Amino acid sequence: MDGPEPTAPIDYRFTLANERTFLAWIRTALGLLAGGVAVQSLAEQFSTPGFRRAIAACCAGLAVMLASVAHQRWRRVEAAMRRGDHLPDSTLAPLLALGVTVVALAAGTAVVVS
Repeated sequence: MDGPEPTAPIDYRFTLANERTFLAWIRTALGLLAGGVAVQSLAEQFSTPGFRRAIAACCAGLAVMLASVAHQRWRRVEAAMRRGDHLPDSTLAPLLALGVTVVALAAGTAVVVS
């Protein structure tokens, strides 16, 4: 990272908190990926072709997006702390909420239609 180590009032605890937040987003991405694999491998075949594959693909795509955006967010926050700037706005929570809503609607539709 560019810039000096964060100092008072921003210190190493903030850097570690930023890292923990990043790791939480990565755990969420891994959970979504595991969910996609589970749906594809373990879910019974839905009566409408393609639902299982679409739900699994949505989960996997959301996991990839979340992991890459989480890394970008971690770097931007770290750089802002080192410069002493305000923290940047986050798009992670709205993107994740939208993605999970799409997956939930698709899964609900698949269950109702089947």
